[in-house]
Amino acid sequence: MKNLANGLSISRIFLSLVLLFIYANEWLFIGVYLVCGVSDVLDGYIARKTNTQSIIGAKLDSVADLVMFSVIMALLIIWMKSEILIFIPWIISIFAIRVANILIAAFKYRKFVLLHTWANKFTGLLTFITPVLYVIFQATQIFLPICFIAVLSAIEEGIIHLTTNKPDLNRRSIFFRL
Repeated sequence: MKNLANGLSISRIFLSLVLLFIYANEWLFIGVYLVCGVSDVLDGYIARKTNTQSIIGAKLDSVADLVMFSVIMALLIIWMKSEILIFIPWIISIFAIRVANILIAAFKYRKFVLLHTWANKFTGLLTFITPVLYVIFQATQIFLPICFIAVLSAIEEGIIHLTTNKPDLNRRSIFFRL
């Protein structure tokens, strides 16, 4: 049980790479992709419940998230081809705001800080389900709402960093604390 959470993160890395080879089979892709998502939710839950959280586990989870995100971005480029170009300004804006937030937090708090706001969690959920929706509907319009919400959540995180004196990783929103 001690290594179960880390095993799930490692399986997510492996399964994310498998997606590169099965993306043409839509239903197999969706199945493996959903298993990746479930493993992402379960690894942290199991680590907390079994009191086996560790720095290595947190880093492994981050690496698994990065691999999965990178694979999905590569597949979206393959699937969408030139259609993805209309979303480049959105992607650059989101990336620039997120980098600015990291720099603000690093300067202000002297450490790397990512907040678990409701908007960031909602953005993560939309980011996760969007490839499935694209595979099913083959419609690029589904990306516009996620881009808009991702920009808003990044701006909210920046406002929180700028208006607080110390990091609160579990700050839920700019509107109230829970």
